[in-house]
Amino acid sequence: MRRRRAERTPLNAEINVVSLIDVMMLLMVIFMITAPMMQGGVDVALPKAEARPLEPKGGLAVTVTKAGAIYVDDAQLTLAEFRASFKALAAGRGKDGVFLRADAGVPYGVVVQVLATIRAAGVEDVGLVAEPTGRP
Repeated sequence: MRRRRAERTPLNAEINVVSLIDVMMLLMVIFMITAPMMQGGVDVALPKAEARPLEPKGGLAVTVTKAGAIYVDDAQLTLAEFRASFKALAAGRGKDGVFLRADAGVPYGVVVQVLATIRAAGVEDVGLVAEPTGRP
């Protein structure tokens, strides 16, 4: 009697991939929406310049906001704290260079002080970050 039941119900060994495709498409849409928002750093209005874009590489990002706050990656520091601690930060993570991002409204003197502190820490590779101009 058991043999008859096994013969009547065939074994279904197919995988239903339609639901897997739906999940994959949903995840792809989520990543497409959130990827532009995941750029790290502090939001600043960078100055515009006609320059050749550099190759993206790792490095330490130093950001100066319009209010004069200094960020090393995402950690906020005052100018005095930046001067005191940057040499140690650069020794650990600044081997690939430092990218200085300053808001277009920051006074030139503040940018020079930050740049002088970076150079005094022994960092030789300093990149000044700017937005490309809208030339066609």
